[in-house]
Amino acid sequence: MENPKRGEIEAVFGGRAVRLCLTFGALASLEKRLNIENISGLGARFSEGRFSVQDLLSVVLAGLEACRAPMTEAELRDLDLKQNWAALLDTVARLLIATFGEEDARPPSPL
Repeated sequence: MENPKRGEIEAVFGGRAVRLCLTFGALASLEKRLNIENISGLGARFSEGRFSVQDLLSVVLAGLEACRAPMTEAELRDLDLKQNWAALLDTVARLLIATFGEEDARPPSPL
């Protein structure tokens, strides 16, 4: 079961329910995997729509690894594209929102 307070979400890939979360370690791994200088580079890619399928897979893999989900990289890569494309996009969007929050939902920063 997902825990929104920890930034966890649930997703279904290939008929399998999994839990994902981006921890600090997962984010550090993601920076390395995507060869980005900092996490704001990830935000820029996605907010500007400049992401690749590899970017999507990398975010999902980082989230799976952080939760020690029972799905391997090979299993994720072998999923049928037609049946799982929307789930992959939705999962990445929900995971990034769960991790960083929606910009409009954030209270103003104190001065």
